[in-house]
Amino acid sequence: MKEEYKFQFTFNAINKQLENALNLGYKIITCSDYESHSVAFTDKIIINRVDIDFSVKKAERLGEIFNDLGIKGSFFIRLHAPEYNPFSFENYRIIKFLIDSGHEIGYHSEIIDQSEIWNEDASKNLIRDIEVINKIFEIKITGVASHGGMTGLNNLDFWKIHKAQDFGLLYEAYDWFNETFYISDSEWTRWKCYDKGKLLKGDNRSFDEHVRDEHQLIYLLIHSDTYFKKHFYE
Repeated sequence: MKEEYKFQFTFNAINKQLENALNLGYKIITCSDYESHSVAFTDKIIINRVDIDFSVKKAERLGEIFNDLGIKGSFFIRLHAPEYNPFSFENYRIIKFLIDSGHEIGYHSEIIDQSEIWNEDASKNLIRDIEVINKIFEIKITGVASHGGMTGLNNLDFWKIHKAQDFGLLYEAYDWFNETFYISDSEWTRWKCYDKGKLLKGDNRSFDEHVRDEHQLIYLLIHSDTYFKKHFYE
């Protein structure tokens, strides 16, 4: 008799978990909505962030799921990724679909990496990149989220001496890390969580399980690349 196992990170699974959160009374909002205090903080809130590290195509499927559930998300795109060009025919179409659906687009920035690799000024690079996104997609982004990257450098270090407001932005997406219950799929095959900045070691329960604990303020970070229809290798 075949033993039963289940992949955690299917599109159907995240769809169901978000649906469960709505049924438990959570309001699911964008990063910009949270920063601009567009909802009452007495409500149970989930900040819904998606980093597009490698796959814009999978981000489209997440956008469709959000649309079906009647919720919005914040999608952060890279500009200089070897893995994708946000301005290619298909990726441009998908990002415009996300914009037209009412989702937030932000910049998944790699400011320290750029400045070191290119020997250019980090602030000037950021200003230029923001202008490029705004002009090509005809939007005005309000936030950035620093990309972890593979260089060994920490792009968040840039924000130790700068503020988002210095660049006409509302926020850097880790601004609320120390004030929220933060859940992420960033280990690809399992969840991890932080409570007000403190890693809860060994707690790899799913987003759904944490939602059932009914934390007042949850910061959810998912990555489009993590999810699949049937299995990881499709």
